[in-house]
Amino acid sequence: MAQSFLRSLLRSRNTACLSSILTRASLLHASSPVRHLSHLRNPSHRALFPPPSFHRPSASFCDDATSRKPKPKSLKQSRIDFTKIDQSLLPTVILVGRPNVGKSALFNRLIRRREALVYNTPDDHVTRDIREGIAKLGDLRFRVLDSAGLETAATSGSILSRTTEMTGCVIARSQFAIFLIDVRDGLQPLDIEVGQWMRKHAPGIRTIVAMNKSESLDERGLITAEAGEAQALGFGDPIAISAETGLGMAELYEILRPLFEDYVLQLPSDEQIQDDTSLETEESKLPLQLAIVGRPNVGKSTMLNALLQENRVLVGPEAGLTRDSIRTQFKFQGRTVYLVDTAGWLHRSGKEKGPSSLSVVQSRKNLMRAHIIALVLDGQEIAQTKSSLKHDEVVIARRAIEEGRGLVVIVNKMDLLRGSSLFEKVIDAVPKEIQTVIPQVTGIPVVFVSALEGRGRMAIMRQVVDTYQKWCLRLSTARLNRWLRKVMSRHSWKDQATQPKIKYFTQVKARPPTFVAFVSGKTQLLDTDMRFLMKSLKEDFDLGGIPIRIMQRSVPRKTIGNSNCKSDSNSNAKVKVRVKSDKRNANTEPAP
Repeated sequence: MAQSFLRSLLRSRNTACLSSILTRASLLHASSPVRHLSHLRNPSHRALFPPPSFHRPSASFCDDATSRKPKPKSLKQSRIDFTKIDQSLLPTVILVGRPNVGKSALFNRLIRRREALVYNTPDDHVTRDIREGIAKLGDLRFRVLDSAGLETAATSGSILSRTTEMTGCVIARSQFAIFLIDVRDGLQPLDIEVGQWMRKHAPGIRTIVAMNKSESLDERGLITAEAGEAQALGFGDPIAISAETGLGMAELYEILRPLFEDYVLQLPSDEQIQDDTSLETEESKLPLQLAIVGRPNVGKSTMLNALLQENRVLVGPEAGLTRDSIRTQFKFQGRTVYLVDTAGWLHRSGKEKGPSSLSVVQSRKNLMRAHIIALVLDGQEIAQTKSSLKHDEVVIARRAIEEGRGLVVIVNKMDLLRGSSLFEKVIDAVPKEIQTVIPQVTGIPVVFVSALEGRGRMAIMRQVVDTYQKWCLRLSTARLNRWLRKVMSRHSWKDQATQPKIKYFTQVKARPPTFVAFVSGKTQLLDTDMRFLMKSLKEDFDLGGIPIRIMQRSVPRKTIGNSNCKSDSNSNAKVKVRVKSDKRNANTEPAP
C-alpha cells in the first residue's frame, strides 16, 4: 500500500506532500520511503529527489551472507612505494572529533595493534595525550596521530582545556585530518563546534569526515539520511566506516591514495628515498627502548618532556593524569631511542575499574618490552619520609631485574631541596639504601635531576646508553678463559681438593649477559663459588647495574680423558645444567 501511495504522488507530481513525507521519515529514521524511492524504475522520478552524495562502503564489508555478493572490486595500487620513504617524510594524518566517537579504535585498526586504550566512558575522557604510530592501509604508509576528544567550551586551566591546547599545537605539523562523528547519535552540537574549531585552527589541512559506527545503520539503510546531515559540517562528502569491524577501509584507501601521492610528489626528489649507506651506518647502533616507570605523580611525564625538549605529553599537579603508555622516538648521539611514558604504577588490588585497570596492565606490558628501565623517585618525598623506596618501587626494581632488564634510578624534584641540608643527605643515602634493598645487582646507577627545570637531561641519557652498552656486551671465550685463570689463582681456597674444576668459561648470549661454566665430573659449584664468579665478572668487566646470569654444565670425565670417544660419549651422555642468576637458581636436565 505504501508503494502504490508513493507512486500515485509521483504521477501527480505532488512534490510538496512527498517532501514532507521524506522529512518526517528521515527524522524518525524510517528507511522505507527512501528505500522504495531508490528502487523506482522511472528515471525522471529519481531526478526529482536525488539522494545525498556520500561514499558507500563496499559490499564485501556490509552485505548479508544470504544476499547476492558481487565480485569484489580490485583496488588500484599506488604508483609510489611508501615503504621506501623515510618515516619522518611520510604524510601525517591526525584523528579529531568530540569524545567517545572511536578515534582510538580507528588508531588501533590503522596501526594493526592494540596500543591505544579503548573504553566506553561517555562521561570521561580515556585518551589525554597525543599518541603516534605508523599506519598501514593497503600499500599506503603514513603517520597517524590519535588526539584527545575536543571540547571547545572547557573551563580554562582544566584537563579538557589543556588537551585541546595540545591538540592545537600538534595539528600544525599535520597535513591531513580525519574528522570522526558517531553516526548512531547523529550530528551533535559539539560536532559542529569541533568543525568550526578545525576551520579556525587548521584552515590549510585537508579534512575528511568519517561517519564511524556505521555497521548497524547500514543494515537498515539509514546511512543515506545521516550523510545529508554530515554534509552540513562543510568538509565535503562523508565516508561511512566502522573502526571496530573494518567497514569502509577500502573507501578510505581510495580517498587517501591520490592525496598521499600528490603530497609525496611535491617533496624534493633527493629526500624521498632512504639512503642505503646511511642505514648501514646506523645498524651499528641498535635502537634502544627506554621505559619510564614509577609511582603516580613523581614526574614521569615531565621527565619525558624534558628528554624530548618539547611539550609532548600532558603534565599537571593531578595524580594519575597519564592513562595511555605514550611511545615516542628521538635521536641521541646518532642512536634511535624509543621512549615510553607509562601510567603511574599501582599495586593491583583487583578493585580497579574502568581505564585505570587497563592502564595498570599496559604499564606492565611496556616494562617487559623495554631494554632499560628508568625508575623515577620523588626526592622531596624521600627527604620527608627518610625512605628511598616504597613497596611499589621495590616491586618495579625487582621485576626489572628478574626479567633481565637494565635498571637506572632517577631521583626527581631535587630543585625543591636545593639550598637545604637535606640535599646532600639524600644524595648520600639513596644509593646505599638501594644497594641494601636490591642486593642482587651491585652498582645500580643513580641520577639526581630536576625535570621541571630541565637539569640532568644529558646525565640521564649518558647513563642510560652506558647501561645499555653493558647490557649488550659480548666477551670472547679466549678473553674469558684468561680471566678465569687469574680469578681462580687469586682466590684463597681452604683445600685444593675442594677447588672446583672449571674446564672453560664462555658467554652464550647477551641482553642480559649469560655465561656457562663447564665443570668436570659430577661436582657442582657451590652457591658461594657462583657468587664469587659473578662478583668478579662485575668488577673486572665493569658490569655493574645490570643483571648477569651464570649457568654450569657438568661434562663427564670420559669426554675429557678419551678424545677418540668424544663424539660417542657426547651423544649418549646427559649434560646436567645448573643456572645461577639474579633471578633464580634452577637445575635442568635436557633430553639427550
